[in-house]
Amino acid sequence: MLGLLALLFLAPVAISFYLYYGGWRATGDVSHGDLIAPARPLPNVSLNAPDGGSSAPLFDGKWSLIYSGEGACEAQCRHALYVTRQVRLALNQNMDRVQRVFLYHGECCEEPYFSAEQAGLIARNLDSAAGHELDAVLKSLAPAGESNARIWIADPLGNLVLSYPADTDPRGMIADLKKLLKLSHIG
Repeated sequence: MLGLLALLFLAPVAISFYLYYGGWRATGDVSHGDLIAPARPLPNVSLNAPDGGSSAPLFDGKWSLIYSGEGACEAQCRHALYVTRQVRLALNQNMDRVQRVFLYHGECCEEPYFSAEQAGLIARNLDSAAGHELDAVLKSLAPAGESNARIWIADPLGNLVLSYPADTDPRGMIADLKKLLKLSHIG
């Protein structure tokens, strides 16, 4: 009886030692988006605002939900911006640690829509030399055969860490951001 009782408690320990020292490792990815490994630093640039003014560097001090697309902002763009807004709101007490950024080409920002539906959105034009540099980084990281119309997550130090298709399920993005914010001591 004593031997059976010892086996009951020692067997899990013996199995774990065997698996660990035998080289078995858990595989798989727990993120819902496309992990950018290693994290890719974004150029620390100042971009023009829709009103023509310039801004301080964007990706400094806060986590950023970034969407890059055309300034006309058709249906796919509006849906992606809606998703980023809802994801940020779903973070509850951590939503102040996250900013939303819209990087666009061409003319931007249908004013009634953006002021009413997208309050707090930071919109910046990519049609400058600095903007082309930033756009080139985003295009280089987009999956082959896909446009750069994606939602990106950048950390407070300005590194891209995750990306999602523009039509992604927001629940996965929320789960990833909650994990990142819980583990991060910056931003």
